[in-house]
Amino acid sequence: MFTNQRILVTGGTGSWGYELIRQLLLQQPKQIIVFSRNESSQVAMRCALEDARLKFCIGDIRDKEALIRACEGVDYVYHLAALKHVPVCEDQPYEALKTNVIGTQNVIEAAIANKVKRVIYISTDKAANPSNFYGMTKAIGEKLIVYANLLHSETTFVCVRGGNVLGTNGSVVHLFMNQIKNNQSVRITDKKMTRFFLTLQDTINLLFKASKESVGGEIFVMTMPTCRIVDLASVLMDAVGIHTEMVETGVRPGEKLHEILLTDHESATTVIYDKAYLVILPTIDIPGLAQHYNEYEKVNFDSFSSNQELMNKEEIHAMLVRGGFLP
Repeated sequence: MFTNQRILVTGGTGSWGYELIRQLLLQQPKQIIVFSRNESSQVAMRCALEDARLKFCIGDIRDKEALIRACEGVDYVYHLAALKHVPVCEDQPYEALKTNVIGTQNVIEAAIANKVKRVIYISTDKAANPSNFYGMTKAIGEKLIVYANLLHSETTFVCVRGGNVLGTNGSVVHLFMNQIKNNQSVRITDKKMTRFFLTLQDTINLLFKASKESVGGEIFVMTMPTCRIVDLASVLMDAVGIHTEMVETGVRPGEKLHEILLTDHESATTVIYDKAYLVILPTIDIPGLAQHYNEYEKVNFDSFSSNQELMNKEEIHAMLVRGGFLP
């Protein structure tokens, strides 16, 4: 699929973007354009990967003209750039709106103007029944991407909805490990809190699955594991051999106790795809989409919450080993 193709990755110097680009380089692309705002991260990435097929482009997705220039001759776009920290988006909603919503609209229009083959948009479980401004902006982004398939262009658009990715920038795993190793109290907002988790490799597998097998207009979801945050902290303490106090700090503005990956509204149009994945079909009519998934089995549950089917400590440990955080 990617052999001799030109690929643009917005937010390409972030944790998802870095791993995605590393994997894409193995698939013989002609060129990968790394589009991001952070000059220092681009310089570090250039030095680390040292590949002539990489082109680094300083730019902001808020700048549509810059995006249009960056998309010239591009075959595929992975749209990862976003303001993603819940407290930041709560404190500065105008900035989150400009990046996560207007920026996504700019990506759509730039891709269409350059006749890009496919755009893959990276969303989050916080877009399902959103309780904070970040989730709201990502939910709007999903709607824009789905709707873009009705704009009578040569570009198809697809969404990928993930959960918390282990080890990404700002990851709770890094935070807990630092607190434990420094013999500090582990700060947890609420001891009842649960979350979905993915390893980076699982995430990239999900992206490639959606890239290669999507029709356009659907939302790909992985049936990812869930755990209590206190159990995650406890497993890390056991692994390090240091047991510190856990302190509840209180739920932050806009934060949920449990995340939802799939709402009861969405379950009515969701099918099981290749065992490990779900595909959410839109309620708007996109020609050929419903027919393509007509033979797939519908889900038999109303919603998919992070407080269901929780991992035990052994399973959490195995996940952390698979993710490369524990030996």
